[in-house]
Amino acid sequence: MPFYFQGFPNIIAFKTTSKMINTSKNKFVIPAIPAVLLSMVSVQGGASIAKHLFPILGASGTASLRIGFSAILLLFFFRTNLFALNKKQWVYCLAYGTCLGAMNLVFYLAIKRIPLGLGVTIEFTGPLVLALVGSRKLLDLLWVLLACLGIALIAPWQNNNVDLLGVALALLAGALWAGYIVLGGKVSQIMKSGDAVAVGMIFASALVLPFGIFSGGLAALNVPLLLIGVAVAFLTSAIPFTLEMGALRLLPSKTFGILMSLHPAFGALSGLLFLKEYLSLAQWLSIICVIIASIGATYFSRKER
Repeated sequence: MPFYFQGFPNIIAFKTTSKMINTSKNKFVIPAIPAVLLSMVSVQGGASIAKHLFPILGASGTASLRIGFSAILLLFFFRTNLFALNKKQWVYCLAYGTCLGAMNLVFYLAIKRIPLGLGVTIEFTGPLVLALVGSRKLLDLLWVLLACLGIALIAPWQNNNVDLLGVALALLAGALWAGYIVLGGKVSQIMKSGDAVAVGMIFASALVLPFGIFSGGLAALNVPLLLIGVAVAFLTSAIPFTLEMGALRLLPSKTFGILMSLHPAFGALSGLLFLKEYLSLAQWLSIICVIIASIGATYFSRKER
């Protein structure tokens, strides 16, 4: 899931996103709110397709395929001039891309063991905690408690069917997502956002590709699988990026943030429809708690951006 185009569940991420989006005078055909919803459908649908590849390519092989093709698409989309970057930009992109690649790899390893909807929900807690760190508002304590309740409802000691390692990996992916947000904000201050994402994906590919190779998963590659990999890259990068970029020109970032807080629900529905991943009542309640916490943290943030 997620790298940049898997959505941002809190206001810190939306602020970063707003800085990273190139404004344009071109008219956006799709209305803003449907565009954001379609973006989430595209991302989670792409994640479901990717998960179907796990039995053949493995999680690391699938991550390599998805990130590799995404890097190519982004470089083509932004037409980044790699020779124009200075040393500082390369160093920042290295840190940013490494965190990005690790986040994607770890998340794919997580959803190999646990349902997609739960993986998205648990990962969401990383950026949510980042949004609430340092807050002195009493109301924010409610969102923290709701997020904690959400995790408690799907903790392995509550449900023997939840894989402990899968939960731990999803939590690690959430921590990496928080780091990715922080690094994204820094790198967007010294270079164009599109170039930062494209170059970061190069480093992400360099990190993940060895795992795909040494796992043996990429040995099973053939033309149909390559085409599926391209489709996954489009669904999880090119299409959502285009939709979100257009929507952010028309929507306040707070409204955008509230909408993107629905990602866990879309992940759960995608897992149900495409992967037959049925969740228990407690697991659905967990997803609802995290969504409410994310919406609350976004809506009651200090000021409109």
